[in-house]
Amino acid sequence: MSELNIAVIGLPGKWSTEVLADAVHVKTGRRTVVDMADVCLDLDTRQVRVGDINLSEFDAVIVKKISETYSPSTLDRLEILRILEAQGVQVFSGAENILRLINRLSCTVTLRNHDIPMPPTTITESIDEAVDAVKAYGETVFKPLYSTKARGMCVIKDNDNDAVLREEIEHFKAEHQVMYIQKKLSLPGKDLGMVFLGGEYLGTYARVAQSDSWNTTINSGGKYEAYTPSDEIIELATRAQEPFNMDFTTVDVAESEIGPIVFEVSAFGGFRGAKEGIGIDTAKRYVDYVLEKLEATA
Repeated sequence: MSELNIAVIGLPGKWSTEVLADAVHVKTGRRTVVDMADVCLDLDTRQVRVGDINLSEFDAVIVKKISETYSPSTLDRLEILRILEAQGVQVFSGAENILRLINRLSCTVTLRNHDIPMPPTTITESIDEAVDAVKAYGETVFKPLYSTKARGMCVIKDNDNDAVLREEIEHFKAEHQVMYIQKKLSLPGKDLGMVFLGGEYLGTYARVAQSDSWNTTINSGGKYEAYTPSDEIIELATRAQEPFNMDFTTVDVAESEIGPIVFEVSAFGGFRGAKEGIGIDTAKRYVDYVLEKLEATA
């Protein structure tokens, strides 16, 4: 297996990218980190290059992070990876599988089509419909279709002042044509990251709020802790991730006043939460998994 050439697509210098590249190096003796911003696709030769490195000649690439923030251009980067797949380079997770998770709406539609419980949600481009949704829900979270770690999200509540409410919604819509509006539920100050490798459940960490922030993300001061969910929640998270066929992912789950709900399935999954929260070296586990897959198809 030491002769295999495996690249890590991620953000050079970022912790998760570097620990994954280190794990690849331990197993193969080689270490290649690729930032998609530096990639060039030549459709005539069908080469995907980074300088003098031809990714089309690699055995596999592992996608840890496709961009710093999500946007429609992130989808374009994934399309380039489809060229590699067509040439026989194995991509973990598959480009089309990741594509279905980058857009929040695409993920939500798939989850609801599989009857996965989620917070009450309204999708609309209409200001009037958005006003009605806020009035119906009482308190809402407006979410961009492309974002991670709660970036760009805002809380809008019914304050009995229609003019102020409409102004808040119009401010959000100025940046986001399609409005994703979710009822803000009462949560116990934490939500769960449930880790899956090849569809197998590995464990759960909790993101626990340390302040009065409405969300528990690490960007907002949340901390990782170990957590043992019920069998019911494990079964729910397992069902939630199955339609996406991801090689590695985490499922964001919360225990709300209406029961366990799923917020989303991650396009890439969190290494740090698993490491700090439950002591799982997901980078090493992931590389072992990739090597097993490559050996099985050799």
